[in-house]
Amino acid sequence: MSTIDSTVVLLTCSDDGQARPLGVNSSGLVAGVPEVALPTRPDRTAVDPVLAEHEPQRVVVAGTDADLAAVLTRLLRTDRLGVEVAYLPSARSAATATWGLPTGENALRLALTGAASPVPLVRDDAGGVLVGRAEIHDLAGECYCDSVLVLRGRTRRLVVTPGPAGIAVRAGWTGRTPDGRERAVAPRAPHGRGSALGRAVQVGCEPATVINDGVAHPRQVPRWTWYRHTQDWLLVRP
Repeated sequence: MSTIDSTVVLLTCSDDGQARPLGVNSSGLVAGVPEVALPTRPDRTAVDPVLAEHEPQRVVVAGTDADLAAVLTRLLRTDRLGVEVAYLPSARSAATATWGLPTGENALRLALTGAASPVPLVRDDAGGVLVGRAEIHDLAGECYCDSVLVLRGRTRRLVVTPGPAGIAVRAGWTGRTPDGRERAVAPRAPHGRGSALGRAVQVGCEPATVINDGVAHPRQVPRWTWYRHTQDWLLVRP
């Protein structure tokens, strides 16, 4: 997309549902772009009417990783994965690191004039999507990435991230971001921690809390799955 046109909609997400400043030099960039103020982590009642009214070719989401995930979930649920998605992060985040995205005015310029490309869409079995980082703390159980065993026993942190190559996972004590390398736990090992990259991550455990993009699931769960959707989403990135 080389020019700004009416098929671009700016969605600003905030606690009070009010538009937030985008930067002192942003006025010229956003001139003529419709802006809609939404609450944080907007749900279908907030997002779906905007999509229906504007029928955008591109949505620009200003907010947090959780806000981006919420909007992307609505695009998925309404069969609009052909809509391009750009991100104006409120700060550096797991998603900006994962996808190599800028912040500040550079992010705004990219969002409005950059090109979109398909990237893996990572879903979970609770109906959500993951755009940056997921964690489970103080986990006791097993975890597989595809057929690779990456945890048996206990770990302080299980970290899962999406990325251009798929879903990466690491079990460890420090919460380090997965690097995509395969370090399998031996099938007959009584305990062990490793890492892997694949299309799906499955966890079976003592009841634990899953944190997706900084938001804790409301209930502890004995099992959880992240998996790559059959269709990619279109992300504006360098």
